[in-house]
Amino acid sequence: MTIAESVLPEFDQEMANTRRMLERVPDGNTDWRPHEKSMPLGRLATHLAELPQWATNAVALDELDIAPPGGGGFVPTILERTSEIVELLDKNVAEARAHIAGADDATMMRDWSFKVAGETAFTLPKIAVIRSFVMNHMLHHRGQLSVYLRLLDQALPAIYGPSADEQPM
Repeated sequence: MTIAESVLPEFDQEMANTRRMLERVPDGNTDWRPHEKSMPLGRLATHLAELPQWATNAVALDELDIAPPGGGGFVPTILERTSEIVELLDKNVAEARAHIAGADDATMMRDWSFKVAGETAFTLPKIAVIRSFVMNHMLHHRGQLSVYLRLLDQALPAIYGPSADEQPM
């Protein structure tokens, strides 16, 4: 079994779980936040939809600078509608999955560097980036989103077992 074959079932499960959570984001609450220091709901949900793109970046590139010297770096997006957020997630998941599936073990073990303004923030093997910087990062923000949704009185999907709103078994 290749590294890609070993990580794809986990990737597929986490992306499906994230999709179920994002489907619950209510339209019209883009600016809502539970606390002044919290990320607005629209940005948090969009960020979750963007995260699979980092897996594509990790496989396809050997480094990424989100604020390269001279400009042209990452600009955060805030999508307004749940359907747009889910559509972005689906697009990014499909691209990321194809990149992961096509990567051989040598590629997955090659280092990838995350940079900010030309400075290296961290360097990890590509598979570690996929597991930590993409999937674990996604789990962190999905947990935040579950709190937002509960405070907005939205039903939460079952993820790793039943939720107070869904008893799938």
